[in-house]
Amino acid sequence: MGPLRWPKRKPPAPPPVSLQTVQDSVFGGNVNGLRNVRQDSSRRWAAAGALAGLAGALLLFAPASWLARALASATGEHLLIVDTRGSIWRGSGVLVLTGGAGSRDAAALPGRLHWRMALKGLGLQLAARQECCTNGELLLGLQPGLGRLAITVDNRTDWLVRLPAGVLSGLGTPWNTLQLGGSLRLSARELRLESAQGRWRQSGALDLDLLNLSSRVSTVAPLGSYRFSVAADPASPGLSTLRLSTLEGALQLSGAGTLNPGGKSRFTGEASAAPGREEALNNLLNIIGRRQGSRSVLTIG
Repeated sequence: MGPLRWPKRKPPAPPPVSLQTVQDSVFGGNVNGLRNVRQDSSRRWAAAGALAGLAGALLLFAPASWLARALASATGEHLLIVDTRGSIWRGSGVLVLTGGAGSRDAAALPGRLHWRMALKGLGLQLAARQECCTNGELLLGLQPGLGRLAITVDNRTDWLVRLPAGVLSGLGTPWNTLQLGGSLRLSARELRLESAQGRWRQSGALDLDLLNLSSRVSTVAPLGSYRFSVAADPASPGLSTLRLSTLEGALQLSGAGTLNPGGKSRFTGEASAAPGREEALNNLLNIIGRRQGSRSVLTIG
């Protein structure tokens, strides 16, 4: 008779694993852990959605004063928009020329400036109109970027803006002394201005025509018509050239200079009287600049 053999016993089956057991294992016994994680995630998405909605609402209903502050900052407070109404997308205000921060000199343009802004391609287009002064709508293309802003003139008209020369008195000395009459006409040729890290770079040209000027300090009227041009220098990228010339008149003006990307300018000009008008213009020549014989010299920068 052989040895006795005991029947083999099967090991007991492991107990079934429940969701509760998994939660306890993963969350250290906290049965509410998974639920809390889901709730936290939902709260974060809700908060992100609320912030995005708030940012969109602020941008959509941003007041017109935001545009006014941006213009004042970009022009050193020489050009302001006051009594603003509406939003940055559609609003109005009164344009004022000033002598800058802290100056008491100011001159408001007649009427109100109206604007509307809309998306165009990857940027924006600003359409501005002022009954007294713009040639239809002034169209500006705006392309904001990270630390950059590009502004282009989209108009194809022969001139953009026409203003009474008297508004220059708002810029302070010497304009408030000269008290000019006549008109100013602004035009542009393929003009583009680009700002990067506070430095402006220009392409194309901007022309300011001073037409049929007169002054309270001279009996000669009109004194003449002149053109002041700011054009990109193709030989020196980033540098703009300044040029003043006489179109016609008893008072002869000329000058040249440069404007660098940082906004610093150098300009040297001179004024003289046309033959036979020396005596009539003598007082005005003394005011305009430093006398050197029959000429008056003006230096900036």
